Amino acid sequence: MQPTLLILAAGMGSRYGGVKQLDQFGPNGETIIDYSLFDAIRAGFGKVVFIIREELRQDFEEVFGSKLAGKIEVDYAIQALDSYVPAEVGEVRRTKPWGTGHAMLCAKDHTHTPFAVINADDFYGLEAFQLINDFLTTNTDDQLHAMVGYEVKNTLSENGSVSRGVCEVAENGNLLSVIERTKIYEQENGTSEKKIVFEEADTLTTLAPDTPVSMNFWGFKPSVFPLVQHQFESYAIANIDSPKAEFYIPTVMSNLIQTDTGHCKVFRSQSAWFGVTYPDDKPVVQAALKQLHDNGAYPDKLW
Repeated sequence: MQPTLLILAAGMGSRYGGVKQLDQFGPNGETIIDYSLFDAIRAGFGKVVFIIREELRQDFEEVFGSKLAGKIEVDYAIQALDSYVPAEVGEVRRTKPWGTGHAMLCAKDHTHTPFAVINADDFYGLEAFQLINDFLTTNTDDQLHAMVGYEVKNTLSENGSVSRGVCEVAENGNLLSVIERTKIYEQENGTSEKKIVFEEADTLTTLAPDTPVSMNFWGFKPSVFPLVQHQFESYAIANIDSPKAEFYIPTVMSNLIQTDTGHCKVFRSQSAWFGVTYPDDKPVVQAALKQLHDNGAYPDKLW
C-alpha cells in the first residue's frame, strides 16, 4: 500500500507577507510544493492531501489539479478554527490556525494509510522522501513513527530568527525529546565564527551546529490519529482563551514518548535544507533551485 503525503499549507505567512505556499520560486514558476510533489511521486507516494484554509481551496485546485491528474491521487482537508474543538468550550474566538498538530488531525478522515507530513514552504530533497517512504512501506510496528532530522546549521535564515523543533536522540537512533524553539538565529560573538543560539524568556542558550532539528518532515502510522485527537481536545479546552496558542506536531510526539504510546526513529540528514520565512529569503531559494536544475537533479520542467 502506497503511503499518503500530507502537506501543511494553511499557515497565514505573517512574516512573509503573502501566501508563500503558492508563490513562484522555480525557473519555470514552480512553487516549492511542486518540488515536494515531484520527489514524493518518484519516491513512491500514492496520494497527496493538501491541508488548507477553505478560502485557499479554489487557488490550490487551479494551481495543482491539472498537473497532478493521472500522476497521484489528490484530496483536500480543511483546517477550520473549530475543527475537532470540543463543543463544550463554546465559540472559538481566534483568527490564527491552531498549529501543525491540529492541521495533521484535520486530515484524519482523508488518510487511511501510513503517511508523511511536510511543510508547504520547505524544500527537503528526494533523499528525505525516499527514507520516509521506505520506512512507511516496510515497518509494521504501529507505535513506531519517524522523522527526518537536519543539522541546525543548515536550516537558518540570514534574514531573521526561525522556529525549529530541537531534538535529543538516543544511541539507538530513537527520539528522546523534541522541543519547539521559536527564536533560533546566529549571533555575532566578536570573531569570524558565529554561534547559534535560541532565545526564550530573555535568556540565550547556545546550540551546537550539528544539533538535529525537526523541519516538520514526519512519518506516522494511521493508528496515531485517536491519540492526537485526544491530545488536541485537552489542549483546546486548556487554551481556548489563548488566541495565539499553537498545538505543534513536536508536542504530539513528545506526549507519545512520555506516555510510552509511541516512539520515533530519527533519520539524520546532512543535506542543505532551504525554505522561506521572510521575503528576503526568496532570491536565495530561487538561486538554489536554479542550481539544482542546472546540475540535473531536476528536469528543465517538472511537469
